[in-house]
Amino acid sequence: MAEQAVDTDGEPTAPRKRQPPSATPASSTSGRPPESLLSEGRPSEGRAPEDRSAEGRSPESRSSEGRPSGDRSSEGRAPGNRSSGDHPSQGHPSQDRSSDDRASDDRARSSDGPPRQRSASGAAGRTGGQDGGVWSGATRAVLFAAAATVGRGFAGRRRELLSLRADIERPGLDTIAGRKAARSRVLLIAGRPGWGRTALAEELARRLADDYPDGVLSARLMTSAGDPVPVERTARELLGRLGVSAPPGADEDDLSAALRAALAGKRVLLLLDDVAGAEQVDALLPDEPGCLVVAVSRGPLTGVPDVRPCTVGGLDVSAAVGLLAQYAGPTRITCDPVAAQSLVEECAGQPAALVLVGGWLAARPQASVADVLARLRELPPEEGGPDHGTRPLIRAFRLAYASLPSATARMLRLLVLAPGGSADAQTASALAGCSVADGEAALEGFAAYGMLRPREPGRYQVPGCLDPLLRELLETAERPAEVELARARMLERTVRQLQACRLAAEPPGSPGRKKLAEMPGPLRFASSAEAAAWLEARLPTLLEAARLAVETGRLDTLARRLVAALTHALTAHRGAEGAAPELYGLHQLVLDVARRRDLPVERAAALLNLGDLDGGAGRVDKALGRYKSALEAARASGDPYTTGRALESIGGTYQELEDWHRAADWYGRALELRLSRRDLPAAARLYARLGTVHGYAGQWAEALRDWRAAAAACRRAGDRPGYVRALCGTAGAQERTGRPREALRTWAEAAATARTCGDSRLHADVARHAADAVDRLGGDPAVAASLRRTARRTGTAEADDTGSGVGER
Repeated sequence: MAEQAVDTDGEPTAPRKRQPPSATPASSTSGRPPESLLSEGRPSEGRAPEDRSAEGRSPESRSSEGRPSGDRSSEGRAPGNRSSGDHPSQGHPSQDRSSDDRASDDRARSSDGPPRQRSASGAAGRTGGQDGGVWSGATRAVLFAAAATVGRGFAGRRRELLSLRADIERPGLDTIAGRKAARSRVLLIAGRPGWGRTALAEELARRLADDYPDGVLSARLMTSAGDPVPVERTARELLGRLGVSAPPGADEDDLSAALRAALAGKRVLLLLDDVAGAEQVDALLPDEPGCLVVAVSRGPLTGVPDVRPCTVGGLDVSAAVGLLAQYAGPTRITCDPVAAQSLVEECAGQPAALVLVGGWLAARPQASVADVLARLRELPPEEGGPDHGTRPLIRAFRLAYASLPSATARMLRLLVLAPGGSADAQTASALAGCSVADGEAALEGFAAYGMLRPREPGRYQVPGCLDPLLRELLETAERPAEVELARARMLERTVRQLQACRLAAEPPGSPGRKKLAEMPGPLRFASSAEAAAWLEARLPTLLEAARLAVETGRLDTLARRLVAALTHALTAHRGAEGAAPELYGLHQLVLDVARRRDLPVERAAALLNLGDLDGGAGRVDKALGRYKSALEAARASGDPYTTGRALESIGGTYQELEDWHRAADWYGRALELRLSRRDLPAAARLYARLGTVHGYAGQWAEALRDWRAAAAACRRAGDRPGYVRALCGTAGAQERTGRPREALRTWAEAAATARTCGDSRLHADVARHAADAVDRLGGDPAVAASLRRTARRTGTAEADDTGSGVGER
């Protein structure tokens, strides 16, 4: 068997093998032909199947016209009662007839008219009747069986593979000039979507994997809508796969430099699919001659030095016929090789078109190769006259799409709304408004017949070459309100999945776990590890869903809910620091929505969160600008909480810049607001910060006043740990203002209070600092020794004033 060409742009590999559901009897799998899933398998309404005219007859009934009447006994039987002589694997009678006869038979029936269905009562008896979903249980069983038979190989391209491997070893311009290569070698595979360019790149990467022990990294540089992916997003994704964390909010230059540093000294193969321009490749090109870059693009990459191009065209006849045999089976190809060769010529050897035609044949075991060839030739010409490069795919897609039932065709159209064109059963179910089981069955069927490409267990990709065709159909066949409703269902389902993912991170027996147990079964996670694994695997798709929801601009409420749910899930499983790079982009999305919808509170909150992440990454000046913008938005909204937080954040930024006077000024403004709101905990915190910055400024009298006020506020608020820290600050200020006896008494009170807080680390730190103060101020050595024994006994931590929160100047 020839190898199969597989292409991201339109040629799927086989989905994983899956057994039919046990509830479906075996007779329905082996007896019912797969064409029942297509429009030609739907019964006509208003009359019994036996009363159908010849226009609506199935391929089996049409094929019986060439047999004696005694051989037509199967026409009124259910497929489960078919005799052995009617098995689909045997030859088709039309093979003994002329092509003119076959063509006239094809013209006598409607190209998309429903043929006659076998005994409805018999089918209902086998499957338990229609389940109300997209396909019946019997059809799902046929889909699973068909999906398990599709080949997994790679067809042809021997000359291209040999040429690409030779280009790797061929000397480059630097080598010819006597210089050491400064950057990685770049191999370019150029061609239009649907012609097998990605398949060739993936096969080359598979064969070269052993030569690059540090791994194969792949990235797609164009969205499903045809927009270039920003370089910083791709660089961050590649860094994550290399296990390197990049600071949140880093720009393109910083991330590109970090990627080159991470690849230094490694042998990595970098596969860049759907490259939109040379600038994308140049920004990601490693400065490591031991690495290799394989780029897939529509055309040349002008500007990338010493690139080695390879243009992809159609498959040769042998490989193309082998690809057809993978779907249609070898019997029909062997019985009519001339028609098979003519079919390859009609499809111009385009892999994506051949896969769709092969899927059409796989759905009709009784149809011959000549039948599908005649159907293709009978299709009316396309409007606008597409060029030769797209004509075969468009015609093959029209043939395959026209044969789908209306509900199934609608689901296929709606799949282009999935983020990045990547869908699973949950996504398909939400988009089409059907059950999860029917969504899974539909995806299996689409993949079996070449309309989707399996990417990983349970997930499928809309081929890039079919995406524009499906989007055009979506615009013409669906009302905008229906499209928005489908998108809203998908986003709502995603929000609920993320909520379940967050709840799974809570401890067993907690209220969150109880709430998780009450959610529908398909949404639940069995453990926190399972939820975390799902989140990491789906993270690129989830981030793309959030970006698309915000960019669309018509479902802003759902978009904000989605961003919030994703933020909470990432924080629950990764922690705030681990999730910071993703959180930066999510907060930026919230800011975009808030600006578009004129939501000042949300705008202020997003700016504050972005400022915190900028400050944590060392971009203090940028953080200060965000905080001041947040203050303006907060004052415009009249929200006191956001205003106070912005004032406090500005003061903290000036403190980090060591501008003590401005820091004290902004802290003072925040304190006035908190006192007017009678917010004691916030007032205590701000008094402590004022004491700290006044101490740094050398204004110890003001610092002593602030620390005493902080201690009083903590005592009234019942915050004992805060009260202990305020006492320590007060003692330090008393010592600096020449009050040693008061300082010793305050240290003693702080040590005694720390003993009752229940915080062993805080107790040990206070005891250690108090012992040092007793020695420094000439106190009783026995007291100092006792305090040190207490510190050792309770487990003294590192002497870090910032970490312990005591002993501040």
